[in-house]
Amino acid sequence: MKKLLEHLKKEQINPSIIEEIKKYRQKYADTADTSQTSLRYLYYGKEIWEAAVHALLCGENLLLAGSKATGKNVLAENLARAFRRPCYNLSFHINMDASSMIGNDTFRNGEVVFRPGLIYQSAIDGGFCILDEINMARNEALAVLHSVLDFRRTIHMPGYDQIPVHPATRFIATMNYGYAGTRELNEALASRFVILQMPSITQDNLTRLLLREFPGIKKQFAEQFSGLFSDIEKKCESGELTEKVLDLRGLLDALRLIQNGLSPYPALDMGLTNKTFDAYEQTLIRDIITTRISKKTESTTIFS
Repeated sequence: MKKLLEHLKKEQINPSIIEEIKKYRQKYADTADTSQTSLRYLYYGKEIWEAAVHALLCGENLLLAGSKATGKNVLAENLARAFRRPCYNLSFHINMDASSMIGNDTFRNGEVVFRPGLIYQSAIDGGFCILDEINMARNEALAVLHSVLDFRRTIHMPGYDQIPVHPATRFIATMNYGYAGTRELNEALASRFVILQMPSITQDNLTRLLLREFPGIKKQFAEQFSGLFSDIEKKCESGELTEKVLDLRGLLDALRLIQNGLSPYPALDMGLTNKTFDAYEQTLIRDIITTRISKKTESTTIFS
């Protein structure tokens, strides 16, 4: 927990905001998440951090919208940890229904008992519920969230009492545009969120991420790989490449392979180039790679 607050200080987050986070933690200390597991990734970006924290402190539901590789899920999990809340991840899909979110009856030891869903669990525990890819679900299924997300803050469950949502509970939704299976978000649901448009990670922040994730990487190569990702991103923006290859996870996977001893070019093929099956795109990506990484470079050159 302390490390995350130190990260916020390094990001030059307004000290008054950090103090408000501490007050929130103290206010809901009785239901705090005491897990000591470390965060895999940290989100970098002062303005986005401050906007998101302000929204949650005001009791708003937050929708993080943006394209690939903008760190939506990383920020959502960072926020839950910063506020010291239990975190529940609900991944939406086309077949999601109300019972999947809220819960349903099931048999246990010969009796009918209620099996809570993640929305219910978040509401009871005062948790942060991450609604991942919320625009993948059908609008009629999402209608069950209306009373949870608006001023009523209650869960309506047929056959059960009305359940009030814990005052510490927050809902953070994420959505991408243009993915197969996505749809326009229902206006009634969208109005229940404040929406934060997530920008692409800057080259400097990506360098910082790589240096943290791979302590043994030489700084000059961290800068080269972040520049490589930036070059690919610009090609995607200009329409020369499709967004299939704009894969930050793929870049990190490639660097893990290199760290483990695989030569850079095969590793980058596996992590980035082969994410597209178009031969022209693959050639273009390899051309971009050669402008940043020499073919003579070995894995032992990149990592100390």
